[in-house]
Amino acid sequence: MNWEDSLTRGTIWMSIAAYTVGCVAFAIARGRAAIDRWVRLAWTLGCAALLLHYIYAFQFFHAWSHAAAYRDTARQTAEVFGINWGGGVFINYAVAILWIGDVAWWWFAGLESYRRRPWLLTLIWHGFLIFIIFNATVVFADGLTRWLGLVVCLCLCLSWIVINRQRSNRSGN
Repeated sequence: MNWEDSLTRGTIWMSIAAYTVGCVAFAIARGRAAIDRWVRLAWTLGCAALLLHYIYAFQFFHAWSHAAAYRDTARQTAEVFGINWGGGVFINYAVAILWIGDVAWWWFAGLESYRRRPWLLTLIWHGFLIFIIFNATVVFADGLTRWLGLVVCLCLCLSWIVINRQRSNRSGN
C-alpha cells in the first residue's frame, strides 16, 4: 500500500472511528451537556475526516474528475452486484452534505436544539449513515476490513438501540 492509499483509507477509518465513538458517548451521555460537547466534537472530526477522504480520493485516484469517480464506483458496484452503476458517487456526495448539515445544526442551533430535534429525522439520518458505513466496510470490503466493519456496525446499532430506549423511557412510552 502506498502513502496515497494509506491517507485515503486512513481518513475514512478516522471518520468511522470518530462517528462510532461519538455514538457510544451519545448513548451514555443521557443529555449531559459536558459529554454532548465531546460527542459534537467527535462527529465534527468524523465529518472533517470524511471530507479529507473525499479530497484524497479525488486527488490521488480520480484526478479531480467526477466522471472518473463515477466510472470507478460503477466498476466496484459491478464487481459486487453485477450492475454497472456509478450512482453511488452521488450517495457519497449526499452523505457529505447531510453530515455537514448535521454538524452545523449542533454548532449553530446548540446542543439542546440538537437533542430536541424530531426523533424520526434523527433515526433516518443515523440509519442512513450506518447503512453507508455497512456497505463501505462489509458489503464492498473483504477480509479483516469486513470483520472490523461488522463490529463497528453492531456497535453503532447497539448505541442507537440504547439511545432509543432512553428516549422512550423519558417520554413515558
